[in-house]
Amino acid sequence: MLAHLLKWRYQPERRGASWQVTIRNQRRGILRRLEETPSLRGHLREPTWWAAVWDDAIAQAAQETGLAEFPEQCPWTEAEVLAESWLPD
Repeated sequence: MLAHLLKWRYQPERRGASWQVTIRNQRRGILRRLEETPSLRGHLREPTWWAAVWDDAIAQAAQETGLAEFPEQCPWTEAEVLAESWLPD
């Protein structure tokens, strides 16, 4: 989902309904898993886990977009990323 949020943020000219659907579906899947296994929520607060997930998102977004400049750390909060209708500007 983070890779799609990066693409949404850094390729505004390519935004479309399919990206919104993908982000919404991935977000719902994450929230469902967090409800089923509440102990997973602790990972969201671990800086090393977050850094690894962010690195994976950057790698995927770079490969899919051809872009190379992304923030070193996730600029969004956990609450933003998981909010039902939030999308980065």
